[in-house]
Amino acid sequence: MLTLDLLYQAAFALNGVARVTDLIRAPRLFPDDDVYLKTENLQLTGSFKLRGAYNKIFRLSDEEKARGVVACSAGNHSQGVALAAQRAGIDAQICIPDGAPISKVEATRAYGAQVILVPGVYDDAYERAVQIAKETGRTMIHPFDDDDVIAGQGTIALEILNALPEMDVCIVPVGGGGLISGMAFAIKSLKPGCKVIGVQAAGAASMRHAFDVHKREALTRVSTIADGIAVKMPGEKTFDYCSRYVDDIVTVTDDEIASAILSLMEQQKLVAEGAGAVAVAAAMSGRVDLKGRRTVCLVSGGNIDVTILSRVITRGLMMQGRQVELEIEVFDRPRQLARVSALVAELGANVVSVEHDRKNDSTDLQHCLLRLGLETRNKTHIDQIIAAIRNDLGYRCEEL
Repeated sequence: MLTLDLLYQAAFALNGVARVTDLIRAPRLFPDDDVYLKTENLQLTGSFKLRGAYNKIFRLSDEEKARGVVACSAGNHSQGVALAAQRAGIDAQICIPDGAPISKVEATRAYGAQVILVPGVYDDAYERAVQIAKETGRTMIHPFDDDDVIAGQGTIALEILNALPEMDVCIVPVGGGGLISGMAFAIKSLKPGCKVIGVQAAGAASMRHAFDVHKREALTRVSTIADGIAVKMPGEKTFDYCSRYVDDIVTVTDDEIASAILSLMEQQKLVAEGAGAVAVAAAMSGRVDLKGRRTVCLVSGGNIDVTILSRVITRGLMMQGRQVELEIEVFDRPRQLARVSALVAELGANVVSVEHDRKNDSTDLQHCLLRLGLETRNKTHIDQIIAAIRNDLGYRCEEL
């Protein structure tokens, strides 16, 4: 079982290894509320996972270290285990789902661990790691369902309470539950009146489902851009801890996550991965009441795959009404595009793409379709443009 003594021992073990990351106020993101960001995306290896992995390996016996370790991860835990094993001078094998971002896979290899790519998602990688542990005698470093790992993650809460003892609400990402278990235990032990709210991606809400049915059940599938928290079933220990210490768990959509990633980049100059941005997404989307309360959002990781970053930014721009695609039905005659472009320019939007379709079966022979990609200010601006095209030009106009 977790104890405060175990958390303080973890903090001692991590002294000089893990960074005490900054707790920064975010008035540009939340101008009307008192919200702070705990920047674990700036942690060594780019994620909080170093804390739990290092604490677990630090506490291994000499005999266990000699046999080596094995772990499973979508990426961030693997880097924490690899770095900890490298510093301890022990051998590490890491099972990673074959769909994990290449950047996380290569970063794990760079720390000296042997990477084993496993077809499927996290749960498939977990089964392979368990098999390796049984066959080789290696110690399994579980990413979340282990008290030493949970205690390591809980040191984040100790740092937050030290920097902001008057915290009223702490919003924490949830995948398997190790992070929120350690943090909720620490917060409820030291400041019982503080609310602890977990956040999951709607496409991988295994802990939310477990809360609803009051038991652990594996989801049939998970699908989300937040790959770091795409877990089919929470841990046995973590479900127990969350049931006792977590006040609520909310969910956010992938669109809301993308919008949060974009806002963190623009307003706070922070790069967050999908899993790292869900707490901010919950705060931005109104899932958590911020009024009159000092709130901390944990930005848990920054290892976003650069190959999908542009798509995430585009999705975020569309969510915020700053980019839109319109389909306009115009007469198939000269100067129609010029009329539309002039109106769009007059209203202050910028045309970034144009597609002219004369062969669409849905229009009669006198009409054709224009598809315009626009840069806009917000959703109100989009509505203004659509209304002007319909009313001033008399064209059918729809948002795609």
